[in-house]
Amino acid sequence: MSLLVTGSIGIDTVEAPTGTTENALGGSSVYFAYAASFFTPVRLVGVVGDDCPDGFLRPLEQRGNIDLAGLEVRTGSKTFRWHGRYHEDVNERDTIAVDLNVLEEAGPTIPDAFGDSEYVFLANTHPALQLELLSQLTAPKLVVADTMDLWIKTEHDALNELLGKIDGFVLNDGEAKLLTEKHNVVDAGLEIARSVRGFVVVKKGEHGSILFMDDRAWPLPGYPSCKVVDPTGAGDTFAGAMMGHLAATDKTDAAAVRSAIAYGAVTAGIELEDFSLNRLLTVSRDEIDARLDEFREISRF
Repeated sequence: MSLLVTGSIGIDTVEAPTGTTENALGGSSVYFAYAASFFTPVRLVGVVGDDCPDGFLRPLEQRGNIDLAGLEVRTGSKTFRWHGRYHEDVNERDTIAVDLNVLEEAGPTIPDAFGDSEYVFLANTHPALQLELLSQLTAPKLVVADTMDLWIKTEHDALNELLGKIDGFVLNDGEAKLLTEKHNVVDAGLEIARSVRGFVVVKKGEHGSILFMDDRAWPLPGYPSCKVVDPTGAGDTFAGAMMGHLAATDKTDAAAVRSAIAYGAVTAGIELEDFSLNRLLTVSRDEIDARLDEFREISRF
């Protein structure tokens, strides 16, 4: 099944206890698309400025099953940039600088050839823009969106409108509590799940995630990662593998979503072992499947 992602493409500088990388390939749609491409072909929609370096997107171009027909290089605009610094506890980080640049402008246009996409992921951006992009699609089978605390605080009405038009929603535990004003993450997840047409996945970082679907909660532990170099993009990698598996199997029942979340957990656990896309560039689908087998074994009781 066809899988479309729309989100940011960025130039990242990351400082971590393990080292620093400058001007690295990043952005929500980049991590998502590469992770999803291990499972199914991906259609990417996004915008960069004309300052985007030559060859910067080569990892996506060389992947073979990532269609970049929806990539716009906007003349006179500058590419989104982000500079972050992780603490010794890499669950905590500071944003040193962020230049939204092209992300402050009009959103991208979904090509006519992508309009029939059946599986769609609206990566984190302004909910009004997510709604606009959704309106450009003909009849998607499954639409899942991501968000962040900024939009929960400042665009609550638009976000609520979006929730009523999507099938799935991905957010972290702090965002779930903020959105619902509840202190218990299970209560929060169940409430949000009643606002969408299908399911909600609440991420809890190294502690795993919880699927809320059919008025039930299914917790899943995180993959036990000892080598954490750069967590940037782990959440988008999680979503990419999850959606890639759902599109590849063309199943959206609770059992299928739980399997997809497990694939998301192990793929994200691989991605954070190096900076930017570096680790994903060296991994194979066989290695991902082997980790899934291990994860399944250690999660059984």
